[in-house]
Amino acid sequence: MKHVLVVAGFLVLNILFPCAVFAEERKDITLTGSITLGQVSQIALLQNPDLQAFSYEVRAREAETLQAGLTYNPNLNVQLENVAGSGNFNGVDQSETTVQLSQRLELGNKQNLRRNSANLSKEIAGWDYEVQRLEVLTRVSQSFTHVLKAQQKVSLTTEGVQLAQKFLNAVSERVKAGKVAAIEIIKAKVALANMRMEEERARQDLKNVRRQLSVLWGDAEPKFDAAQGDLFLVPDKVFPEIAALSSNPRLSKWSTALAHQQAELDVENSKAVPDLTLSGSYRRLEQTGDNALVFGVTVPLNWFNRNQGGIAKARHRLSKAKEEKRAEALRMQEALLKAQSEESFSHAKVISIKKEVLPGAKKALDAISEGYNFGKFGLLDVLDSQKTFFLVKSQYLEALADYHNAVADVKRLTGIDQSAQNIKAGKGDS
Repeated sequence: MKHVLVVAGFLVLNILFPCAVFAEERKDITLTGSITLGQVSQIALLQNPDLQAFSYEVRAREAETLQAGLTYNPNLNVQLENVAGSGNFNGVDQSETTVQLSQRLELGNKQNLRRNSANLSKEIAGWDYEVQRLEVLTRVSQSFTHVLKAQQKVSLTTEGVQLAQKFLNAVSERVKAGKVAAIEIIKAKVALANMRMEEERARQDLKNVRRQLSVLWGDAEPKFDAAQGDLFLVPDKVFPEIAALSSNPRLSKWSTALAHQQAELDVENSKAVPDLTLSGSYRRLEQTGDNALVFGVTVPLNWFNRNQGGIAKARHRLSKAKEEKRAEALRMQEALLKAQSEESFSHAKVISIKKEVLPGAKKALDAISEGYNFGKFGLLDVLDSQKTFFLVKSQYLEALADYHNAVADVKRLTGIDQSAQNIKAGKGDS
């Protein structure tokens, strides 16, 4: 059903998302203008190369199912005997011509068992597709978060440059007034240069994360202008949902995987039942001008090879799959608890910085900057307060990104569909 919805989404994509345009030479979709997480998710589902590769594997398994249900072809055998010999057999007058048609008949329900195994293999490929689909959506969500963070970091460093320039002007005025030594201008200029380097680094980081995001839908170079979303949207509380772990396709597919291994064991057991080969022949005897029919049946004698090794291998593979299922469940449970712990920690960090650390750093910066103009604080005090404020805001952005990425991990592990937009559009509080 999910595959049908994805295909349907492709048909209405250009109507729902006006910023999506079709390239003239390719069928792929690209994004321009301001983009949202919902738009990126939809296009990534349609064009992500890794996901496309898994879809072809599903088709290949469908072809295997078709092939597994086909009946063996009959064999045609033509023999010409007693020709081109010596004496009475030097010509074709003494020849015997036999035209034989034979058909292999499978016993032990082999064809149905083989088809059932192939069909379960196809279902496993479908589950693998769903796993990869969830992985792609998680990568999209986290990459989108990194773009939002990088955009905010550029804004922050630009603000820092403006603040450093404003402070340099204030220092210059105090030097002209003879209130401070001229050396303070040099220090203020160094602080401004450092902030400009931070701004350039932030812009380079933004270019890199933009490229990492666009690669997820197949564009080596991003065409969009900006990511539109609210990085600062954080709920007051977090509510972990451990019970939803069973919805993850990594675990859901194991029921099919075990059924497939059992089907493989049934196939191997059926091979112990010998198949029959029925044959019917027409024979022409040139010497007498007579015709005759010949019928036969071939029965393999399973005296030595009764597929003992194949049956044992399939039985061990079934036992192995059971243990792998148990190990996967334990790994998933551990990963979920770790992701939920990270979500809770990053959420607490965000709230703490937002409500306690950031207001204090801003208040200190304003007070020290104002006090500097009246000679109450020195240059180093101002530079230190500016550095602290910039560091706190950077930590706030990192904490916000960590929180949203942890949420994406929890959703991935619990099998929640992330194709819907989960970071609302808007500026948010900065």
